[in-house]
Amino acid sequence: MPTPKRVHTILSDLDSALDFLESENEDILYKAEEGIKISKRALQKIRDIALKNNFNSIDDEIKFFKEIKPQVFSKLIYYVKLFNIESKRPRSSNKSQAKYLNNHIDKLQIYFNDNLEFYHYYRRGATYLDAQYFVRGKADIRLHPETFHFFTDPQFSTSYDSTVATIIAYDMLIIHLKKETDKLINSNNMETSINPFQKQSKLFWTGNKTDLIELIYALHSSGVINSGTADIKEMAAVCEQIFNIDLGNYYHTFIEIRARKSNNTKFIDKLKESLIKRYEESDQ
Repeated sequence: MPTPKRVHTILSDLDSALDFLESENEDILYKAEEGIKISKRALQKIRDIALKNNFNSIDDEIKFFKEIKPQVFSKLIYYVKLFNIESKRPRSSNKSQAKYLNNHIDKLQIYFNDNLEFYHYYRRGATYLDAQYFVRGKADIRLHPETFHFFTDPQFSTSYDSTVATIIAYDMLIIHLKKETDKLINSNNMETSINPFQKQSKLFWTGNKTDLIELIYALHSSGVINSGTADIKEMAAVCEQIFNIDLGNYYHTFIEIRARKSNNTKFIDKLKESLIKRYEESDQ
């Protein structure tokens, strides 16, 4: 595998440079422009290492294109998209800005839905198709994210490394956009620093808000939190903090879930199906 120590140094230097950029600057467009430059340089270094060194095994190649390259490429995608979104943000009322940002959150969610099969494969930590997805020479033109096709390089690309990078980038973008939206709605500007790379911000809810509320009420009803004495309000607040999400009027949403005529445990049923599928895949 390309020199692990050198790769680690590039990744570490990239994280340090971006952490400093995020913490020392308030101007989002400036951060986006500088982030693009920093990420491009790191990506070029990673590419040079990959092309000048042979991989010792297929497993090494898979690890590089499934884990290492996406760590860098995702930062570039993030800052490119961030600049495009923020440079066109309306300078009108808070309501108009919040609507604009929420529209982009919806668009990002569509990407996950359009790539749902692979999204679940990647999120579950599955590996049985890695040799097809993360080895060079097996690229399928249908598998490349259109927005970033101009970065595609057959010597430095596999069918899905760009998709992994895009998933990571869009997750970070959703964090940024939701925090910006919350600031506009609350209008108190309590958060002066938005850093999507902070360690505590790695967990966030990228599914439907209604699904999380259904899960919270299921946990509360089961009595497994504090022996059934936990307050639903406190549980909702903790989940909002952990997953970087504003649940809004969750009680009203619960009433709507309860009133469903077809299936009022839709998400819980989906969780069961996903877990059973994982069990079956693990047995293969």
